[in-house]
Amino acid sequence: MTTFEGRVAIVTGGGAGIGHAVARQLADRGAHVLITGRRPEAIAAAAAAHPLIEGFVADAARPETIRATVGEALRRWERLDIIVNNAGAGQPAGLEQVSAESLDAIFRTNVFGPTLLSQAALPELRRTRGAIVNLSSTLARKPVLGFSAYCASKAALEQLTRTWALELAPHGVRVNAVASGPVESDFLRERMGFSDDEIAAIKAQEVEMIPLGRRGVPDDVARWVVALADPVADWVTGQIIGVDGGFGL
Repeated sequence: MTTFEGRVAIVTGGGAGIGHAVARQLADRGAHVLITGRRPEAIAAAAAAHPLIEGFVADAARPETIRATVGEALRRWERLDIIVNNAGAGQPAGLEQVSAESLDAIFRTNVFGPTLLSQAALPELRRTRGAIVNLSSTLARKPVLGFSAYCASKAALEQLTRTWALELAPHGVRVNAVASGPVESDFLRERMGFSDDEIAAIKAQEVEMIPLGRRGVPDDVARWVVALADPVADWVTGQIIGVDGGFGL
């Protein structure tokens, strides 16, 4: 990979998990990285882990904080090269149980937020011929009982990725996505709301379904996000890269 010195990235949901791993890997290669999230303590701790990472408390689903996020990056570094739409939301529920509130929360975070952040960043991305990388999921293509809203939101994000790639190619802006399989993070507890016993059962079931025999770790996915953001990948756009240990098979 090439150096990212002089480049600026925004990573949503950067306080933990894949988002934090992406921010660290970009910063290790010289990029200035602004991470966002809703938990001040987590954002402060993640930012303290690297001198080139700065934190900004913001909800990736709210239009007003999305605009403020882009403004903060420009205030600090006067440019913007990379958007990583990593923040995600999900709540397990079958068709009979799903609520309007949960649908709204999932789609605001997984679909509306990435759209509005990418839109707000577009003038700078055009100027720098930058890149957008969206975080999708194997579940965009693999149906799982009780996860219809989450699956549908990630499928929507993948189609946005392809469409934006067509729209922005004339401006030199590339758009790709990484579809992650099950990764060791706090997502099942913090975002999905499962108990410890439920998480243990889910993990055991997933390992049995993954041909490579293990759940991923954040760095497994992050290195592919960074690779797609790398300027040397200048002939790659509109692609969904599956990084899931074969889970989608």
